[in-house]
Amino acid sequence: MPIVQFDHVSKVYTAGDHMLKALDQVDLSLEEGKFVVILGPSGAGKSTLLNLLGGLDTPTEGTITVSGKDISKLSDNELADYRAATVGFVFQFYNLIPTLTVHENIQLVSEIAPNAFPADEMLEKVGLLDHRNNFPSELSGGEQQRVSIARALCKNPKILLCDEPTGALDSETGVMVLKLLLDMAKDYQKTIVVVTHNQNIARMADVVIRVKNGKIRSVEEQAAPLSADEVDW
Repeated sequence: MPIVQFDHVSKVYTAGDHMLKALDQVDLSLEEGKFVVILGPSGAGKSTLLNLLGGLDTPTEGTITVSGKDISKLSDNELADYRAATVGFVFQFYNLIPTLTVHENIQLVSEIAPNAFPADEMLEKVGLLDHRNNFPSELSGGEQQRVSIARALCKNPKILLCDEPTGALDSETGVMVLKLLLDMAKDYQKTIVVVTHNQNIARMADVVIRVKNGKIRSVEEQAAPLSADEVDW
C-alpha cells in the first residue's frame, strides 16, 4: 500500500466572486521511503499540494490517505495531532524561534511528538552538538537550515516535507544541506517530498512530479538517481 494517496483532490480558494482552483482533480500515489521532487512554475499548485499533505489545509473535494488514514476530513484538533505525529517540515526560511537556543528549538518539538528522538542525538547527526547553547542569530544560514532539519527529524515523522529547502542558501551550502537531508532520511527510513524550482535537485530524486495549472502533468520514476556530488550545480 502506498504511504500517500490523493484521489480526485481539488482545492478551490474563493475571494468575493473570484474563484481560484489551486489544484484540479489530482490523483497521486507515493511509495514509502522515496525521495520525491515536485517541480513547477510559481502558481502551479506545488505549495498547495504540500500544504494538503502536511495537514495545513483541507481539500475542497476528494480524499487524501496517509498510512491508510483518510486525513481529508479531520477536525482542526485531529489535524494538529496528525502534524505532530506524522509530518516533519523544512522550509526555505528556517522558522527557528530567535529567543530559544538551538537545543531548545529542537526540544520544543520533541515535547509535542509522541515518538520523538532525543534532541541531542539529532544535533549530533547534523554536526551541531557543540552549538546546542547558541541562539539562531549566532549561526550561518546553512547551520540554521541544519538545525531545522534536526528539528523536523526529531519528531520521528513518517514523511518529511521540504518547501524550497535550499532556496535561501548558496549552491555549495545547498548541496551540503541536500546531502545531509538525504543521508538522514535514508538512515531513518523517511519519505521525503521536496517542492522546488531547481531542476538540478530533481536529478537526485527517485520520483519527479511536474505540476502546472493545478494539474499533475507527469510522474517520472528514476531508476538511477544521481548523488548530490554527481549533479552539476
